[in-house]
Amino acid sequence: MRKLAVLSMHTSPLAQPGVGDGGGMNVYVREVSSALEQAGISSTVFTRRIDGETPKVMTFGNGLKVVQIDAGDFSLSKEDLFLVTDDFKNGVEDFLVNEDQHDALLANYWLSGVAAHHLKHSLQLPLITTFHTLARVKAASGDRSYGYEQRGKIETEVIGCSDVILSNSSFEMEQLVTHYGADPSRIEIVPPGVDHSIFNPASKKEARQLLNLNEQPTLLFVGRIQPLKGVDLAVSTLSELEHKDAQLILIGSSSGLEGPSEERRIRQLVEESGLTNRVLFVEPQSHEKLVDWYRAADVVLMPSRSESFGLVALEAAACGVPVVASAVGGLQTIVEDNSSGYLINDRDPCSYADHVSKIIDDSGKAEEMSIEAVKRSKSFTWSVTAARLRRICLDLQSRSLVDCA
Repeated sequence: MRKLAVLSMHTSPLAQPGVGDGGGMNVYVREVSSALEQAGISSTVFTRRIDGETPKVMTFGNGLKVVQIDAGDFSLSKEDLFLVTDDFKNGVEDFLVNEDQHDALLANYWLSGVAAHHLKHSLQLPLITTFHTLARVKAASGDRSYGYEQRGKIETEVIGCSDVILSNSSFEMEQLVTHYGADPSRIEIVPPGVDHSIFNPASKKEARQLLNLNEQPTLLFVGRIQPLKGVDLAVSTLSELEHKDAQLILIGSSSGLEGPSEERRIRQLVEESGLTNRVLFVEPQSHEKLVDWYRAADVVLMPSRSESFGLVALEAAACGVPVVASAVGGLQTIVEDNSSGYLINDRDPCSYADHVSKIIDDSGKAEEMSIEAVKRSKSFTWSVTAARLRRICLDLQSRSLVDCA
């Protein structure tokens, strides 16, 4: 096993997380591919071209190659990308048949899975898939986005023909089996990691001085503004706090078809709740800058309706910041309830506010949680993720490929 073809159709590893459709998946593709390079398996990352200026082939890090494939208009929305999956597949195939041999396919998200499923059969390559989010899991949480039924059927087909399905946690593995009938013997649990050279504890006071923040209780939300992420619940949590000097910092921008209207709704909620002077909207930040915002916070809020993993929670933990999060998906792997943070089983802002208060009212408890959060985060590294994936890739060579034909 020498080289992987990594498909990330709808978002590039070079894109800024928090902008448009860019999120944890961008980080995952970039960091996993780079770490695999260090572990001896090269990768070529394929993504869809979204402008006419960026070079078709780029390299970053230690020579990791990113290839942009022409597939549809640059301005196509994520919801319309299914219509050009054949174009994307053809572009990737043209590149692969004319390049050095690639030994397996790694598809990220269902759109890439559609293309990779066809490529598996046309090129006779093993297929590894990781979905990041699943339509039927999102639907179970109340998010029945346009086309989710079709997407769920397609995900079932891709899962049925995948030689290996990567799961971020045991919770996602259970969802794959329950909602899609996935074969447990083909599921491998490979959690993402965090770059501890960037995300690590430092002085809260210095971080606040650097960011021109006052010494007041500070709550932080990091992520795209869309209904699934529960930004409204974060705002309502601030409103329910007895600490009327507390502030909430929202880092991210709107995403998806519902994103712009959701952002307008959130801003209206802030105004109607009388929180205009206590909620700060901040544009998405690079990792090098984001770390200061984590360090400046007393608590990070993650009130997502569903979350396959939750890299934000892991980054916050690595910085020693307690996380108050929904008890969903992979967040249950990252946050140890009542130890490194709190997991909330309902959507009641009073529940969130009560647990946030337990942290900001008790400096001793906050310090204990900070220590436990850092300790827990140490087991998550990109090198460990890459080592597990490398072992899976090597094992693939001795497996018979699944044939759904």
